[in-house]
Amino acid sequence: MGTQIKSANMRLLSFVENIGLLAIAIATVIAMGVEIMTMAREARVSLADLLMLFLYMEVLAMVGHHYSTGKMPVRFPLYIGMVALARYLILDIKEMDDWRILAVSGAILLLTLAVLLIRMGHVRYPYVDDQNKS
Repeated sequence: MGTQIKSANMRLLSFVENIGLLAIAIATVIAMGVEIMTMAREARVSLADLLMLFLYMEVLAMVGHHYSTGKMPVRFPLYIGMVALARYLILDIKEMDDWRILAVSGAILLLTLAVLLIRMGHVRYPYVDDQNKS
């Protein structure tokens, strides 16, 4: 009886998770389309626009990776954070004081170091596949 309830709960959670991922993917594609239409209407493409499209692509890659592997890597949100901070820096650099520029640049550096540490950890201490466990 307990395993049946656990199995039903897992199926329900998986269903809700898939609905959430689908909603994120659809919303991201819509936002990407709106961004592209805005660029076409203005007949101008800026670096900030390209970085925004890159953010959308990273979100879609994260959803696709989760669908294909069932895992959500920590690196993807870190990449998204780095690009978002770079975009913020590019858009608002004229209005920023020196300390804010330094703080945003430092945050990007910290995220970069976090990705580096995670990658080094994966190389040095690789995950053991569940299939190989006995």
